[in-house]
Amino acid sequence: MFQVGKVTLISCLFSVIVLLFVLSAAVAQESTEPEMSSDAEMSSDMESEAEIIELEEQVVVGSRAKPRSVIDSAVPIDVLSSDEFVKQGGTDLPDLLRNVVPSYNVNLQPISDAATVVRPPNLRGLAPDHALVLVNGKRRHRASVIYWLGNGYSDAAQGPDISAIPAIALKRVEILRDGASAQYGSDAIAGVMNFQLKDNYQGGSIEIRPGIFQEGDGFTHAFAGNIGLGREDHWANLSLEYGNTDETDRSVQRADAADLTAAGNIDVANPAQPWGQPIIRNDLKFFANYGAALNDNITLYGHANYASKQVEGGFYFRNPNTRPAVFSNDDGKTLLVGRLAGEGDVPVITITDNVPDPVALRQVIEDQNLFTFQEKFPGGFTPRFGANTRDLAALAGLKGTVMDTDIAWDLSASYGRHHSDYFIFNTVNASLGPDTPTDFNPGDYIQADTNLNLDFTYPLMDLLFLAAGLEYRTETFEIVKGQIESYQIGPLARQGFSSGSNGFPGFGNIAAGTWDRSNVAGYVEAEVTPIDSWLLAIALRGEDFEDFGTTLNYKVATNFGITEFMELGNNAPNLKVRGSYSTGFRAPTPGQQNAFNVTTEFGTDDEGDFILVNKGTIPSTHPAAALVGGKGLEPEQSRNFTVGTVIDSDMFSVTADYFNITVEDRLTATSDKELTPQQIGQLEATGIDAKNLQQFRFLTNDFATKTQGIDLVLTVPIELGEIVGLGTGALSVAYNWTGTEVTDYNTDLLGEQRITQLERGLPRHRGNISLFQALTNSWSALGRVNYYGSWDEWPFGDFHSVFASAFLVDLESSFSFDSSSTLTVGVKNILNVEPDNITDGPDPGPVIGRAFGEYSPYGFGGTFWYAKYSYNF
Repeated sequence: MFQVGKVTLISCLFSVIVLLFVLSAAVAQESTEPEMSSDAEMSSDMESEAEIIELEEQVVVGSRAKPRSVIDSAVPIDVLSSDEFVKQGGTDLPDLLRNVVPSYNVNLQPISDAATVVRPPNLRGLAPDHALVLVNGKRRHRASVIYWLGNGYSDAAQGPDISAIPAIALKRVEILRDGASAQYGSDAIAGVMNFQLKDNYQGGSIEIRPGIFQEGDGFTHAFAGNIGLGREDHWANLSLEYGNTDETDRSVQRADAADLTAAGNIDVANPAQPWGQPIIRNDLKFFANYGAALNDNITLYGHANYASKQVEGGFYFRNPNTRPAVFSNDDGKTLLVGRLAGEGDVPVITITDNVPDPVALRQVIEDQNLFTFQEKFPGGFTPRFGANTRDLAALAGLKGTVMDTDIAWDLSASYGRHHSDYFIFNTVNASLGPDTPTDFNPGDYIQADTNLNLDFTYPLMDLLFLAAGLEYRTETFEIVKGQIESYQIGPLARQGFSSGSNGFPGFGNIAAGTWDRSNVAGYVEAEVTPIDSWLLAIALRGEDFEDFGTTLNYKVATNFGITEFMELGNNAPNLKVRGSYSTGFRAPTPGQQNAFNVTTEFGTDDEGDFILVNKGTIPSTHPAAALVGGKGLEPEQSRNFTVGTVIDSDMFSVTADYFNITVEDRLTATSDKELTPQQIGQLEATGIDAKNLQQFRFLTNDFATKTQGIDLVLTVPIELGEIVGLGTGALSVAYNWTGTEVTDYNTDLLGEQRITQLERGLPRHRGNISLFQALTNSWSALGRVNYYGSWDEWPFGDFHSVFASAFLVDLESSFSFDSSSTLTVGVKNILNVEPDNITDGPDPGPVIGRAFGEYSPYGFGGTFWYAKYSYNF
């Protein structure tokens, strides 16, 4: 990717587009290519129930030419039918994808601030916003959540929230495993995920799905329905899902909490700090897909959605003897006592063997001019944090063909908005003393995206297909100020008490604001078929951002059919080779450039003891950040190389692809920086309570990575009917190896911990084997084995642990009473595998109350039993 002048780029691209289609119109009558098919004609029937990838499935992602089969595509594409999501126990779409796509990862995020609300997924080991999300081939808006806590590789990313899409609304999902920025624009470094909505206008289905963990908690239930309305020339397909999910608890009692109880403190909860999946209340998801023929040449189409839910989880335990700036300021040697009125020294309450001096404590409690938080929380407290989220979007478009030509045009406009209204309770603003509330509204994050697209396609001749288009996009990020008590600097702040809602301080005047930016883009694409067995595709895209300038990216991809070229005959396996090379980019969002955030994490004091500290993330252009290397952010730049082969026969189908992705100017949050007295003065001069901010960090582009790997997918149809009297079945095997290496970084900004997180925070090896078998005409069974390689975590302080690899086994059986009704029962992780096998490093249980990996790629709930009843009409 390289920089060019704005006027030069846009004018050149516009000229190329106009020239292409003027020439195309002039020779239109000579074209022998038939008209583009309608959407219904372009889509084939759904896959069979057990297949992960069907090589003959027609896909629309990755090319603007007429749909091609997976085997004929120049780049690797996985196609997941709706049955891949139906035949699982969960309801959350990110989890459903993780179970069948080895290169896709998503974690539970139990105590991760806003990442608990919208969990960060990862495709091919890259950041959540390195994968572009489309719905019906159109860009999906991103979520308002910025992942300040993401185990390193997701830190500071801002991607879409695909959990707002109900699985019952999906016809299929197409996953393009290749860089595609030259085709689709920013974010498509790791690949593209296209969610195709159902478009049937007749019939429908209803699903009821309860489930519970073997431990007896985490009860989940969901009700979903889909219905098609209308007729072929004007139709709508509607989907609705509603459910709730209870929390789980897999914690062990923290050693410090157990010591308090042993010392006679009867007010300490057990567990003091629960670890588990959060509560999800009133999880409502609605999607509408529609279309109408306005005349013989013009079609109206579009889709819309609304989703809302409340997510609530826990935070770290605040020890009543040691929590800095609330209970103590000398690591538990004495209690922190504040003077509310009057003058004079405050009594010293020493702490011996976890017990505060009872005489001195009583003296403080009885004196109305003095205060300690042991009066309100003698057993400490554990904040509860979450958000009410709302996600809505609407897209409308017109498409048709230029009269008397084969030139197809598509004009669309869309708007998407994601709103996170945060809350935190069971906590304090310590600087307000006894007047503090215990529940707060810290404020809101709001993200809004608008897209305008004009696309043209033209099959100039049998050997050449052209496409071009223009795009205009705006992004707006807003931080809404919280209630005043959530960020207020109270009267006790000067006495060493922290200000703001403890755990997640609210957004005050310094943080609140609205930031937006726009960009315009133009692209041209061509697909050439020099001979029947060879496809060559090229793409060129220029994009101009008002805050970053202009980028120009390109892509070259090819597919060559060896069997066809050598004329080996119909009985020979269909062997093809494919490959691509492209440049890509991702532009930092307005939120990443401007957001302030303060969170609480584990750290160490001067003596090496573990304590909770407030860590802030500030804009990279802030004066304090500038003192330690902060500067304006730049777009991330990538180079993608992929090469692979496809073998398709009556006996089996297999794809094997190698990929290599280098990202320069990659974006992440820096390592934590200690505030010097000079920096404290600068922060306080800008209105930030620096005494409440022991450490801070900011976003930086100052490192580069190389990510490479291998994807293998094998599908074998099973025909046992004539042998043992069973029906049809299928065996699917998928494997992914992904390794990331940090090739260059600034040691002043990134430390060993962050480098290890980026390189080892996800399993390098993932795989699954699925076997589906029809036992009778009405009875079927499915078995799946998932493999997860080892991964690294930093559970507390400067210590890191390595968690062992694991195999998980899922089983499911379905019985159809008739052609309409089906009952399914199943179990996930029947062997009750838990991520508690630490091969290197400390056990985090005694310190932070968990004996497992917080960022476990398969969760830590254990065995999950579920049932499902579905009715089709």
